[in-house]
Amino acid sequence: MTKIAMLGTGFIGRFYADSIQGYRNRDKIVAIYSRRDESVKKFMTDYDVPFGTTTMEEAINRPDVEVVCVSLPNNLHEEAVMLCCKYKKAVMVTKPLGRNAEEAKRMLEAVEKAGIFNGYLEDLVYTPKFLKAHESVKNGALGRVLWAKSRETHPGPHSEWFWDMEQAGGGCILDLGCHCVEISRSYIGKDILPVEVMCWADTQVKPIDAEDHAIGLVKYENGAIGQFEVSWTFRGGLDLRDEVMGSEGTIWTNGFLRTGLEMFTTGKGADYVAEKAESNTGWLFPVGDELNELGYNHMFMDMLNAFEKGIQPKETFYDGYVVNAILDAAYRSAKSKLWEPVNLAHWRGRTGVGKDSHLQEFDAEHYLVKEEVTHYGAKKLILKNKVTGKISEQVMQ
Repeated sequence: MTKIAMLGTGFIGRFYADSIQGYRNRDKIVAIYSRRDESVKKFMTDYDVPFGTTTMEEAINRPDVEVVCVSLPNNLHEEAVMLCCKYKKAVMVTKPLGRNAEEAKRMLEAVEKAGIFNGYLEDLVYTPKFLKAHESVKNGALGRVLWAKSRETHPGPHSEWFWDMEQAGGGCILDLGCHCVEISRSYIGKDILPVEVMCWADTQVKPIDAEDHAIGLVKYENGAIGQFEVSWTFRGGLDLRDEVMGSEGTIWTNGFLRTGLEMFTTGKGADYVAEKAESNTGWLFPVGDELNELGYNHMFMDMLNAFEKGIQPKETFYDGYVVNAILDAAYRSAKSKLWEPVNLAHWRGRTGVGKDSHLQEFDAEHYLVKEEVTHYGAKKLILKNKVTGKISEQVMQ
């Protein structure tokens, strides 16, 4: 059994607690911290936690605590991590790691200097659909990955701090883009250098200082493109969709809004439907098992198994740092209207990875552009002459 201190009693903290004390069925939250005493008492009762406090350091520096799970507002991540380093406690931090890359870099350097286990809680690279799709990509089903697109949109976050620039550090780019960037980066290859970013962002609906809608492109050294679409203005629920296109195939996944379970109700006896569902009447799309569909179960299985084995989990602070650096470039681009470089003081992947050849040999004189069978049964080849560049076609009956 792993004994955990949970920092934060809000929306995500409760999702985490449900998964931690449920899925592996052998882990226990032994301490809880919240800024509000009433939240501490409620969490202790709901999750049978023996110790609660409104002082962060008291929750971390306890002899029975082995791992600290940080589910706090973004501006409190660094304080929590530094206390974990001080007391040599393993630490897992919710996404995004920092409000910017500099903050994330300080946390990364601190945990590595302290020699403590560190996990980056990016749940959407642990969803069952992602895990299956990613395995297919790794096994070569799509060939060379050319483009990976990830979309997360919904009507906006639950807690007040998200809407405050100082506490959150940004708007939907930071809140949702961190998911999308790591999803695309995982498909393209986390060892492939992100080079530059082009991003449009605007505040279209909400009366806030941060952006509530954004679209971005991330260019990678090997020629692949990652794309993110994020919004706090989307009406209709939580829309999670990914697309991956390769030289040999395509994958589409729909993670949440269309689940395969559809229901119509007038609202009589209606209750909770799914995260960020906007209605409990009409046509609804309930989620069979949110903890599983959103990746929390597989994420904590990986994190806590890795902690027990003394190895790194799939997602570490380093991944969180790279994501923050990419999003920093997105914010700069949204202001400059230009491609902005990704500045990575720490890059641990490959360098000098060129664009893979897109020229497919057909014969000594030609490259193959396309091969197809027509509706009338003939086989057609589109060819390009290697010397002249002339495009021709051959029809084979």
